[in-house]
Amino acid sequence: MPGLIGKKVGMTQLFDETGKFVPISVIQAGPCPVVQTKTKDRDGYDAVQIGFEDVKEKRANKPDLGHFKKAGVSPKRILREFRVTDAKEYQVGSVTTVEMFEVGSIVNVTGTSKGKGFQGVIKRHKFHGGDDTHGCTTHRLPGSIGASAYPSRPWKGQKLPGRMGGVQVTARNLTVVGVDKERHLLLVRGAVPGAHNGYLAVKMVAQAPVKKTQAAPAAAAEQKKAPEKKKK
Repeated sequence: MPGLIGKKVGMTQLFDETGKFVPISVIQAGPCPVVQTKTKDRDGYDAVQIGFEDVKEKRANKPDLGHFKKAGVSPKRILREFRVTDAKEYQVGSVTTVEMFEVGSIVNVTGTSKGKGFQGVIKRHKFHGGDDTHGCTTHRLPGSIGASAYPSRPWKGQKLPGRMGGVQVTARNLTVVGVDKERHLLLVRGAVPGAHNGYLAVKMVAQAPVKKTQAAPAAAAEQKKAPEKKKK
C-alpha cells in the first residue's frame, strides 16, 4: 500500500542516542481497509481507495452505505485515494496497518493547515508596514496597489488582505522514528500540518535503508592485501 489515512494526535519530544533533542509528531495511522480499486481500463487511471475511522450507519447516506456494503466494509468517516502502478494487485476488503512503515522510512504527510481567519497584509504576506512616527498614517495598511498611466489598474496577483490558512499543505521527506503497532501510532520527526485531531494522508516515499553487513575478517583482509609484484 502506498500510504495510510491518519489523525494528528499531537506533538512530543525524544532524545536520540547522541542525546540530541528531536521534535516528534504523533499520528494515529490506520487501520485502513481497501474500499475500492480503480483500473485504467475502467476508470482511466489506477488507484486504491481506502477508508479510515468507523462511523454509525445513520451518519452515512444511502449511496455511501451501498458503496461500503459492496466492499464488505463498515461505514468510514474518511475516504482517500492513492495512485498505484497496478490496482489489480490490491484486494477489496484487505486491511493495512502501520506495520507497513519501519523506523527510517521517508514519508510525505498531507493535511489542512490551521485556519487563521481574515488577516491583513502584515500577518498574511509579511509586509513591514509604515513607520510608527514621523507623521505616518498608514501603519498597517497595504499602501498603493495600482499604477497611474499603465496599466491603470492593479496588477494581477497583488498581495492584499484576505483569508489565511485552511488550505492543503504537504510536509515532505519526514523520517519515521517510531512505530507502535499495538496502538496504531506512527512517530514522525518534525511538524505536520493541521490542528490536533485533524485528518492526514501519510504517503510512503522511501523504505528504510538496509544496513550494510560487515564483510568477514578473512575476506576484508584479502581485499586489503596488496597485489604481489611480478618477478623480472
